[in-house]
Amino acid sequence: MKFDDLDKQMRVYETAHDHRILPGLWIVARLDGRNFTRLCRERVNFDAPFDERFRDMMIAVTAHLMDCGFKVIYGYTQSDEISLLFDQDVDMFGRKMRKYDSILAGEASAKFSLLLGDIGSFDCRLSQLPNKETVVNYFRWRSEDAHRNSLNSHCYWLLRKENVDAREATVLLEGKTVAEKNELLFSRGINFNDLPAWQKRGIGLYWIESRIHSNYDLPFGDAYGEYIARFLEYVI
Repeated sequence: MKFDDLDKQMRVYETAHDHRILPGLWIVARLDGRNFTRLCRERVNFDAPFDERFRDMMIAVTAHLMDCGFKVIYGYTQSDEISLLFDQDVDMFGRKMRKYDSILAGEASAKFSLLLGDIGSFDCRLSQLPNKETVVNYFRWRSEDAHRNSLNSHCYWLLRKENVDAREATVLLEGKTVAEKNELLFSRGINFNDLPAWQKRGIGLYWIESRIHSNYDLPFGDAYGEYIARFLEYVI
């Protein structure tokens, strides 16, 4: 069989599921670290529940993804996850989903591993969002998740540092309300409201005059929704 015929025959198997995102839809990519809990506690020994060294690595990875060829207008990172909002008219690779997923996961994994000096990998998934309101709600969702996870993490590691084992600490926190978790911290001299904003709300990254800036003090709730909406105003 001639090469051209063989090439045509075999490429069908690679491209049979080449789904493309329709024009006009907003694209948000979300990347998550793979087994980062084990990585951070067993192989690297980052501080718990939050470590500024890890935070800075995640910021650097987010900035790298925003500047590796895609038109990303806003980046957000909290814990071991990253969300990227693309310009609405981004058309790299014909908007093929598998290209975005594979390239972004590869770039994030490579950058993080270089920074860490160990192997760390990310997965990636895409959301196709129909309008600006849904984009705003997406980022509000991730912000709310950051707030919830931060409260849970501070409570969990408070108990662990009091020599409560992992299983018991998890059981003790199950079913507790937000108020009860806040009270648990307060009873040990920790006011959750006074903790650094980046631990509770994540960090936002955006472009100003061809440079990426980081916001460690993001607003919350409706105010964060208004904050995200401003990044969408210039897009028709």
